[in-house]
Amino acid sequence: MTDPSGQTRVTPQTLKGFQDYLPEAMAARDWVVAKIKAVFERYGFAQIDTPAIEYLAALIGTGGEETNKELFRLQSPEDEPVALRFDLTVPYARLLAQYRDHLHLPFRRYHIGPVFRADKPGPGRFRQFTQCDVDVAGASSVAVDAEVIAVMCDVMRAVGLLNEAGGANEFQVRVNDRRLVDALLYGSGVRDMETHKHILRVVDKLQKVGLDDVRKELGDGRIDDSGDPIRGVGLDTPTIEAILAFVAVTGDTRQAVVDAVADALPDSDESRAAVDGMRELAACLEGLGVSEPDVIFDPSLARGLDYYTGPVYEAVLPGAPECGSVMGGGRYDGLVSRFMDAAVPATGASVGLERFVEALGRCGKLPARRTTTKVMVVSTPDVPEVELLRVAAELRQAAIPTDVYIGDKKTGLGKQLSLANARHLPVAVIVGGSELAAGTISVKDLEAGMQKRKDIQDREQFRKAGTVSQVTVQRALLVDAVQDMLRR
Repeated sequence: MTDPSGQTRVTPQTLKGFQDYLPEAMAARDWVVAKIKAVFERYGFAQIDTPAIEYLAALIGTGGEETNKELFRLQSPEDEPVALRFDLTVPYARLLAQYRDHLHLPFRRYHIGPVFRADKPGPGRFRQFTQCDVDVAGASSVAVDAEVIAVMCDVMRAVGLLNEAGGANEFQVRVNDRRLVDALLYGSGVRDMETHKHILRVVDKLQKVGLDDVRKELGDGRIDDSGDPIRGVGLDTPTIEAILAFVAVTGDTRQAVVDAVADALPDSDESRAAVDGMRELAACLEGLGVSEPDVIFDPSLARGLDYYTGPVYEAVLPGAPECGSVMGGGRYDGLVSRFMDAAVPATGASVGLERFVEALGRCGKLPARRTTTKVMVVSTPDVPEVELLRVAAELRQAAIPTDVYIGDKKTGLGKQLSLANARHLPVAVIVGGSELAAGTISVKDLEAGMQKRKDIQDREQFRKAGTVSQVTVQRALLVDAVQDMLRR
């Protein structure tokens, strides 16, 4: 549109499937990321970063047919086909091959960054989202898978989620092994690997679409809610029922699930290898002290990406079921071979930051903190701005995050304090002309003041309450007074 002056105005709007983060949202995200990073580093993972754009050839075909459709495809300035990364795992596999002589295996890395999928936007589903990944390359033992699962549990506990004996579980990590489903399919005469992948993608939808729709997709297909046809796998009825019976297996303990799965599988080399791997994984989890409420074995877990080759894992918060899985991963021993002529076993997990933060909010686990700033310096109109800057500099030198009001000199002290309250700052430092001359300064506890006044309606009570949370100290004692108030 064009305004009367002839200048073109652009409508301010966010691209479909993308979102902005205002200060309160960023404060919550930063708090969660700090907790995640502390756990990752405690387990010996080193941080890396890679470009958000990769050559298209590096990404295409790695995640499966659906992922290929969701790639944001671009052209480089040199007219080369490129795309935005859809996860952080494929770039890690590329990095391992590219720097094979520099990285010493086994190599543990963590990576936090944005990824992009041209998916259909919906509640909790965006086209740009942040993943927080941990991966280990160069170790084939399921002991490493157990460590990754333990990391997932420790992240949950770091943000305040607990599983108490006899109480309600606030998180749960589900674990399966894709080789178990492969063994079942081999025993049923299904040998084609593309068919295996299609079956796994269908089973992965079980929690979202339900048993009846999964049964239809394993057979001739179905029509989704929007009226679009979904291609079926084309399995016969006995094979479909064998798969559904297998994914329905449960048990009171991890070991009981393994025993039940062993009974449900045909006797074959594939079955025995897969079951032995799960038994070893159960023993490693026990050695790490990972309890049964924290981690369960669930044969219905598939994970949708094609590159998984062994154990897979997924975490959910029962208090926010509508958010789905907030963390997941698995073993992908064949992915690095896409970039080099040597096999490099690898496994890892990823936290979906947006979904995790949303779920934590629904569970009441996010802190009340809405900003990292602790203090705003305000003043009466007769105070020179240079004096405000001196106060702010002194507080910042003491590592106290400080804002300073520098605006219209006609703005009264009350409006300045209202601005500090609107930004949820806990403390205001008030520089007045008479106090400045007397060598004193005032420190106001804004949080306490808000609490004291929230139910007051009488004007006189309100006036008195406004001074209860404020102290005046000698100028030299400013930092001590602010630190003491922040501690309280």
